[in-house]
Amino acid sequence: MVMKYLAFILSIFLLTPQMGSAQIKDLLKKVDKAKTDILGDENGLDVSGGLKQALEKGIDDAVQSLSAQNGYLESPYKVIIPPEAQTVVTKLKMVPGFQDVEEKLIAQMNAAAETAAKKATPIFVSAIKGMSFKDATNILMGEDDAATRYLESSTRKSLYSEFLPVIQSALDEVGAREYWSKATAAYNNLPFVKKVNPSLDDHVNNKALDGLFSLIKVKENKIRTDIQSRDTPLLKDVFAKQDKN
Repeated sequence: MVMKYLAFILSIFLLTPQMGSAQIKDLLKKVDKAKTDILGDENGLDVSGGLKQALEKGIDDAVQSLSAQNGYLESPYKVIIPPEAQTVVTKLKMVPGFQDVEEKLIAQMNAAAETAAKKATPIFVSAIKGMSFKDATNILMGEDDAATRYLESSTRKSLYSEFLPVIQSALDEVGAREYWSKATAAYNNLPFVKKVNPSLDDHVNNKALDGLFSLIKVKENKIRTDIQSRDTPLLKDVFAKQDKN
């Protein structure tokens, strides 16, 4: 990082003979900014690096946990039946062949979410790499969920797009969409019911993302509040600065 800063300074000095005083002053301001961005804060603390390390740790823990077999199903973030489908499920329990419709669908939806979660890491890594020193400082000194909110605003749209075909494929792989189609057809054939056809795809996708960000928030809070979870010198130094504020 020091070499990167020195190279930046050298390029500035090579340019200055061709510039006026106003331009030079402007460049010197950029030098100060570059020093902070590249080397850290005024005390030489690599705030950006520490925050990124913390995020990578939290994300890795969350993704590994939820993408494991039964990672969603046996967690507080389990994907449940969408509210608009609850009427269908309740009615179908009286129809032969669909007595266990709710349990089966919940298992299938969560299996799909677990498969999709494996796609999250590269998108998160890209967002972390794009984080500026100012972003990192604001997050470090911000609310307990500042990093999670930054990640969600930066990645949720991309994650939704990346997750959707995986969710659809995973639902199909375990037969969930076909099963749900048969279930809603059976329900719609019952007398005196309002016809329904709620989509599982969007519901599973959004609930999978809600769970992922909720767990990342838990991991973030742990690093902020539990000194023992700061298992590298950089994490200890950077979050000690947060502790003092």
